[in-house]
Amino acid sequence: MTKKIAVLTGAGISTSAGIPDFRGPDGVWTKHPDQMSVYDIDAFMSDKKAREYSWAWQKASPVWNAQPGEAHKALVKLEKAGLLMLLATQNFDALHEKAGNSSDLIVNLHGTIGTSHCMKCHAEYKTADIMNNLDNEPDPHCHRKLPYSGNMTCNGLIKTDVVYFGEMLPEGAMEKSMARVTKADEFWVIGSTLEVFPAASLAPTAVQAGVPMTIMNMGRTQYDNIATRLIHDDIAKALPELVDETIAEAQK
Repeated sequence: MTKKIAVLTGAGISTSAGIPDFRGPDGVWTKHPDQMSVYDIDAFMSDKKAREYSWAWQKASPVWNAQPGEAHKALVKLEKAGLLMLLATQNFDALHEKAGNSSDLIVNLHGTIGTSHCMKCHAEYKTADIMNNLDNEPDPHCHRKLPYSGNMTCNGLIKTDVVYFGEMLPEGAMEKSMARVTKADEFWVIGSTLEVFPAASLAPTAVQAGVPMTIMNMGRTQYDNIATRLIHDDIAKALPELVDETIAEAQK
């Protein structure tokens, strides 16, 4: 019987891909707490200057142009070996999608920068198309024609699908993650401080369900004491090694 592994990833998996974390000692928000307003939904909805700043900041951010690292590629290898049943992520950098993991396994707990939506008619946009046109339209609005309104232009605000402060998590994201974690043979936490809820609650949920938990993170977490295995090595090297070991073991 093939082992099934559920994975939760946090900012630590993407730092080697050139994306600084947000809450660590050198994190973006640790050094520049004022920049947390970039992802404030109230400011975004009510203030044109705040929207323009939010869009410009996201386009200039390493999040937008980053490419998957060795750790991301290792999780694609784990999936191709038939061992991955869930890839829940707290990151919104879309690097798991870029690396090649399947969309039916990925749960973007905090949304994704890869797509955007109109806040009025809910039309979906590729964020890349909006970024490419940002110089012409720094405060993007929806240009969709509404047939039920005499083909008038919608003109609603467009926002990336990142979950902003003040917004709910994507519908069903935690429920799907919880259900799969409790049915897994192993639960791996990769590069998460396990400080942000509700995502962090997957750790005690797994252990209460009798699922062995591996935590791979450079720093300590509040759930280290209930983990079966702790790995404090460089994720870009340690995760590919763990994946290779796990695949080899499964093929015995």
